[in-house]
Amino acid sequence: MTTVLLILGFIIVASLACYATILILKLRKQTADRLAKQAELDAAHKAKLEEHLDSIRYIATAMLEDRCELSEGVMRIANLFNIISLSEQVANDYPAIFKHFAVIESHPIMAERKQLEKRARMKLDYARMRSEAELETEILQEAKQLTTFTPTPLH
Repeated sequence: MTTVLLILGFIIVASLACYATILILKLRKQTADRLAKQAELDAAHKAKLEEHLDSIRYIATAMLEDRCELSEGVMRIANLFNIISLSEQVANDYPAIFKHFAVIESHPIMAERKQLEKRARMKLDYARMRSEAELETEILQEAKQLTTFTPTPLH
């Protein structure tokens, strides 16, 4: 009887040990899969960030080479900084760009602009051109800096 109980106890302990081993292996696989998925997401995020940074550099270069109007370049650069959540971090480094952006960010474009009365369009154009004239030199200097822009790590 004791032998039967010992054998039965051994079988129960061995079964539990096998079950525990199976659970540990499943947990390791899940952890490895989660880490691989996180690494994949991080790589995709980094690639998208680099794509946006390349766009910022390209637009800045186009502004310097007169292939892009100042206001259009400022609008695009500021919006890209917003997309990658760096606006607050770089606003002090590029004050002219963000000052001009503050003037033009609410200006309607394309179809919305066409719906405005001529007087309203002229008023917006005057504000834009006045800001461009005041800040052109500084914006171009900042654009030159942006051609080699690399964000500083937060940590």
